[in-house]
Amino acid sequence: MKTPWKVGIIFDTAGHGRGSHGTHLAFRGLPGVEIAALADSRLDGIEERMNEAGAARHYQNWREMLDREELDIVVLGSREPGDHLEVIECAAAHGCHILCEKPMAADLETADRIVALATAGRIKIAIAHLGRYSLIFRTMKKLIESGAIGRPLTFYGRGKEDERGGGEDLMVLGTHILDLGCYLFGTPETVTGHVYTAGRPLQRTDRTPTSEPIGPAAGDDIFAFFRFPGGINGLFESRRNLFQGKQVRMGITVAGSEGALAMRYDDGERFLRITHSPFPPEDEAHFEKVPLQEEWTIPGAEPIDYAKCRYMKYFVDNNRFAAWDLLQAITEDRPPLASAADARLVQEMIQGIYASQLAGGTLRFPLSDRKHPLED
Repeated sequence: MKTPWKVGIIFDTAGHGRGSHGTHLAFRGLPGVEIAALADSRLDGIEERMNEAGAARHYQNWREMLDREELDIVVLGSREPGDHLEVIECAAAHGCHILCEKPMAADLETADRIVALATAGRIKIAIAHLGRYSLIFRTMKKLIESGAIGRPLTFYGRGKEDERGGGEDLMVLGTHILDLGCYLFGTPETVTGHVYTAGRPLQRTDRTPTSEPIGPAAGDDIFAFFRFPGGINGLFESRRNLFQGKQVRMGITVAGSEGALAMRYDDGERFLRITHSPFPPEDEAHFEKVPLQEEWTIPGAEPIDYAKCRYMKYFVDNNRFAAWDLLQAITEDRPPLASAADARLVQEMIQGIYASQLAGGTLRFPLSDRKHPLED
């Protein structure tokens, strides 16, 4: 494996709503990695942020960093999809591989462009869909494939369902849920979407104001049905203001002929549960915690002091695994576990939900019309 890997971080803290879940810290402490520089236009507190990232140098302008530093990898820490394409185009022109926060893009045409850039430039682009790196979901996938719940029947997923419930929830948090459906069961074959606003069906001119600039969104009540290979059904739901700060709604359940597996995205310990009841999951409340089946270690990596981390252990661990996997993917010339093509499929599923509702019926993948259904 090549060493040292020279990494540059683009994480502009001067903008509004650009916070990540620690993606900009993913490479810190990995063996054979040099954090060459941090690009951040905000100067106050920059020494503290450079120290946190482990960066040797600072730039106020990310283009200057790309021009001056001979980087191998660029990290995009902004979770605003509009921040990504311009940087990816420039980084690809410099021959840099990329670790990018999600959502990768706000529309399918942009996602197509990013995948084409990766292919043409022979670069690897990994997206921070962290579920693919989590031992929780890797164990879930192994248990499903081993027959632990019999024949898999239905994938149930929902967003956080807070004040963003509906279109914004679908884009911000639904990306994780839909990506896990694809990770577990492959590319969906069809989509049937039901999108409502204030109790009436979606109209093409509807728009929902969003707290972050995530592109077009609409609806406060979304229900989608996907058909996955092997006759597996996939359901996604998000309704506004169901989350009241007490119960955890975001998560997935996979029901099989002989049991079910489930995981909730709570703010404390996140773990995998199983029931061996053959009854439908809504009739069986007894789930048991499942021990994880593997240990994913990185030889030579610095130990993580979780007491000093300002991000949840789930984010810290899986961002590191995402960074390590990207290094392996470059060396082995294979796609990252969460690739740009995988993220494009999620965006296609999102647009498919809207397009299906507006068309009044089921649509097949891939979508022939790549334009966002909510665009003018």
